[in-house]
Amino acid sequence: MEKARLTPFPREQATARTRLVSSFATEFLEIRAKEPSVHVLLIPGNPGIVAFYKDFVEELYENLRGKASITEHGRLFSLHEQIDHKVDYIEQEFQHSEQPLVLVGHSIGAYICLEIFKRLQKKVKLCLGLYPFLTLNKNSIKQSAIGYIARSSLLSKGVSAFVSFIGSLQASLTRSIVRRLLGPSWSVTAVEATCSHLLRYHTMRNVLFMAMTEFTKLTEEPDWNFISTKQDQIAFLFGVDDHWGPLAHLEEVNRSFAIPRVLLLLDLGF
Repeated sequence: MEKARLTPFPREQATARTRLVSSFATEFLEIRAKEPSVHVLLIPGNPGIVAFYKDFVEELYENLRGKASITEHGRLFSLHEQIDHKVDYIEQEFQHSEQPLVLVGHSIGAYICLEIFKRLQKKVKLCLGLYPFLTLNKNSIKQSAIGYIARSSLLSKGVSAFVSFIGSLQASLTRSIVRRLLGPSWSVTAVEATCSHLLRYHTMRNVLFMAMTEFTKLTEEPDWNFISTKQDQIAFLFGVDDHWGPLAHLEEVNRSFAIPRVLLLLDLGF
């Protein structure tokens, strides 16, 4: 059964491009409105591959009825470098912009958005965290396993080599393996992005290096004071079965808000 459109506004296609930011070639996925009233900057989670977010960017643009320019911004390095790089991009691109800036972050991207917001409080109108990864979940076996692998150079090399091997197989076989590993809830776009972008040795090494820096920094508690102070400009969406942002973190965030700006999504399909 065909999914009904939420709005009559025609679907625009997001455009992939590469631009130099702080001397680094940076991949973007973008839809520009003719007369935007706001600019939405989407910061992805690790692995930071913009192709994963193509459907989301296009649907978001559609449901904003073409009144917002949307940029999805990806790059793979350490957590600290990610934050600096995003700040440099915003200062480079929006120095003279009159449109307010809305930050949307997925997973670790939500943490990055909060750090950007701290530095650029005059530029940011709203900060939204989707399934936010704000601090380590000590009860997550999956996080413990990823952290153990990421901290070991030998294991990181082994996992990266195995992933690269899967990517080197015949395309149809690679897609079949990826579908089985990811499960039926993943879209065709996500499967194709995994096959074409993620299954590479150096990409996976970068993913694990980024994870190592995330796990080191996120042993600390989130800055609840900042979140509370800016609660009228911050909102979060949690998933009931998301180990990166478990319900215990949702409850902690709720305690920081005088007026709740936190939603719980029962079916996690991001």
